[in-house]
Amino acid sequence: MSVGSARLREDGDRIRQGAIDKGEDPAFVDQALALDQRRRELLSEGDRLKAERNTASKQIGEAIRAGAAPGGPEVAALRQASTDAGARITAIDAELAAVEAGLDDLLLRIPNPADSDVPVGGEEANVTVRVWGDQLGRVEPFEGELGADARPGAATWERRPHWELAERLRMFDLERGAKITGTGFPVYRGAGAALQRALIDWFLEVHTREHGMIEIWPPAVVNQASARGTGQIPDKEDQMYIVGRDDLYLVPTAEVPVTNLHRDEILEAAELPVRYAAYSPCFRREAGAAGRDTRGIMRVHQFDKVEMVFFERPEDSERALEQLTGFAETLLQRLGLAYRVLLMATREMGFVQARKYDLEVWAPGVERWLEVSSCSNFRDYQARRMAIRYRPGPGARPELVHALNGSGLALPRTVAAILETFQQPDGSVIVPEVLRSRMGTDRIVPGAAAG
Repeated sequence: MSVGSARLREDGDRIRQGAIDKGEDPAFVDQALALDQRRRELLSEGDRLKAERNTASKQIGEAIRAGAAPGGPEVAALRQASTDAGARITAIDAELAAVEAGLDDLLLRIPNPADSDVPVGGEEANVTVRVWGDQLGRVEPFEGELGADARPGAATWERRPHWELAERLRMFDLERGAKITGTGFPVYRGAGAALQRALIDWFLEVHTREHGMIEIWPPAVVNQASARGTGQIPDKEDQMYIVGRDDLYLVPTAEVPVTNLHRDEILEAAELPVRYAAYSPCFRREAGAAGRDTRGIMRVHQFDKVEMVFFERPEDSERALEQLTGFAETLLQRLGLAYRVLLMATREMGFVQARKYDLEVWAPGVERWLEVSSCSNFRDYQARRMAIRYRPGPGARPELVHALNGSGLALPRTVAAILETFQQPDGSVIVPEVLRSRMGTDRIVPGAAAG
């Protein structure tokens, strides 16, 4: 289950409207309500018949003790009533199992309604919450041949997109990646591989040492129950790579294995909040609209990402989302990348989110905003699917936690923005200061990654 049949009965109108607002089929809501009504009718009838059967059995004994013949008409009638009730109970149990299976499937297909203050609509309804940084790009003064042109906004040279820079710097190899696997599976090499490794290491260090998260190194494949728990199944099953022989799925994001760490568990109140940071490779069959953003590494089928996953008390989740988003922003600010934060509208936020912020970094080479993080509050939606609960106090009835997650950060577009933001007139790229000790250099120059 996800929405939950009780919640569906109590708040059916809002859940139906929530589906409409997200562009999903509201018919699933009405179908689920009808099956839930039938389920309750069957349960009621079954309980009544079981009581009648028990009464008939009791009356058989009483009649025999009162002198009725065991094979006489009175006892025979009571036995027939008990047999008829049993046959109907068997039929009810079979129908009930089918109804409950159908109801569970429908509940999985009903989206999480957006928060009431989320704008309704598509991309045009997204709201810019804040903007940070210099969209002109950082052309830092550097000792050597750069001269007077090395000033922010004063460049007299043409900025290049990241794929042209990376080709000259030999940072990744798209053609060989396509040869090895297929389009959308880049090979990083030399400074490109070093930059990937440096970013992943730095992201995890900041999240664990400064933000207090526990580092997780999760499996790269998950089972069907895990994919269902976070909402990838059935909503995004077509976007996942399936290991058919073993009925496993390549992870589209570390959110899936990490959130499932506590599936079917009851946490103690003192354990909350639980906050994780995890690196994983990510695999997605659908890498964007056909023919759009296909150059470079803006849309690929395999990429690297560090994910943040929070489990919170319900009353703390709104504040936690702002904090989680701030953690992602901290990374972009320290890298020196201009970015904006968008509150996503209902049709842009996804099936399972109640509220979502997108962080988009400015890439001056292609003059576009590129998404590098989505930070979401799912409320109790995912927790209900996975039965993740906490006990508010000793002896208290368990309640659902609130689950949140966010990218901190996704690498391909972050790398693209670094290359385009810090490119120099001579074709080199300044390494952001926070990465220089890990990279072993303060800039990437043509020929440095030869081979």
